[in-house]
Amino acid sequence: MAKRDYYEILDLAQNASEGEIKKAYRRLAMKYHPDRNPGDKGAEEKFKECKEAYEILSDSRKRAAYDQFGHAGIDPSMAGNAGFGGNGGGFGNDIFDEMFANIFGGGVQSGSRSVRRGTDLRYELTVNLEQAVSGTTKKIQFPALSQCSDCYGSGVKSGSEPINCKVCGGRGQIRMQQGFFSVQQTCPQCRGAGKVIIDPCSTCGGQGRVRKNKTLSIDIPPGVDNGDRIRLAGEGDPGSKNGPSGDLYVEIRVREHPIFTRKGTTLYCDVPISFTTATLGGELEVPTLQDRVNLKVPPETQSGKVFRLRGKGVTSVRNGIVGDLLCQVTIETPINLSKKQKELLQAFDDSMRDSKRKHSPRASSWLDGVKKFFEDMKS
Repeated sequence: MAKRDYYEILDLAQNASEGEIKKAYRRLAMKYHPDRNPGDKGAEEKFKECKEAYEILSDSRKRAAYDQFGHAGIDPSMAGNAGFGGNGGGFGNDIFDEMFANIFGGGVQSGSRSVRRGTDLRYELTVNLEQAVSGTTKKIQFPALSQCSDCYGSGVKSGSEPINCKVCGGRGQIRMQQGFFSVQQTCPQCRGAGKVIIDPCSTCGGQGRVRKNKTLSIDIPPGVDNGDRIRLAGEGDPGSKNGPSGDLYVEIRVREHPIFTRKGTTLYCDVPISFTTATLGGELEVPTLQDRVNLKVPPETQSGKVFRLRGKGVTSVRNGIVGDLLCQVTIETPINLSKKQKELLQAFDDSMRDSKRKHSPRASSWLDGVKKFFEDMKS
């Protein structure tokens, strides 16, 4: 089934501001939230649809990709198993978690009480341009929480069991009277678990998790660019009380290259050439990120001329289109000339001045313009 347009889902124009996007999401999420529509499958689907639309449109990178390529631009399948290009829906809880926690108690959760999803983690990975263009595999190490191996995430010492909370009677919720209204809130003693640990695990202090260095091998897809993110599902911190793990987001940083610069799928480089080659023409060996190619320079080439080498740029990580390499030639002025060389050069210049042919059309045009400028000033 084709997905609906995200702007249509939130009833927004495509040029909607960030504030308008958040406001529309709040309004629709309040309307369709499952806690306000118990048992209504239609409302639940609309809530999920709104949340998905907000996760894309509230992220500037993902929104730009969606505006340009539609749903294909933010489809994780476009970048392998890890998910790519800024996908991942932000970091931290949904903006409604706290709101509904106060209204309904215990937060927006499914499953056992007090079971929460683990925190998403960020990692900044620096690669060189060759690795970004061709793809590579990198090992990274970072501090992260891991499930305690002694209590298996329960937080309870082996041989012991948690007891029912005496404050809430094991319900995890307490009811507070506020004027005419009775409000249900999370129990402050057990924090919604309904159980209290009397004899905690000594290894993790009852937390069920310990911090260790974690090592992962990451596949970097060809064509990633500076600022792109790779999502590794389930590689973030583990959830509390054996809850699901968060995700790890690896943000790519590409080092500057001594020869090439990059804009999207296009590579640029400056190629210095001699005065003789520019004048008479010749052939140069030009490096690319894949190999070396011969560049034919025609006679009378001017400084600043750009030559396009098709298919020698970067392959797009999104659609597989290959960019070009643009080589801009710069004519170098000779230095450290001998007396003899200077005399020959001067003689060459004199012969150019005595000639009736225009050997430097741009210079002649510029000099004519300067002459006219001074003549106009006198009149």
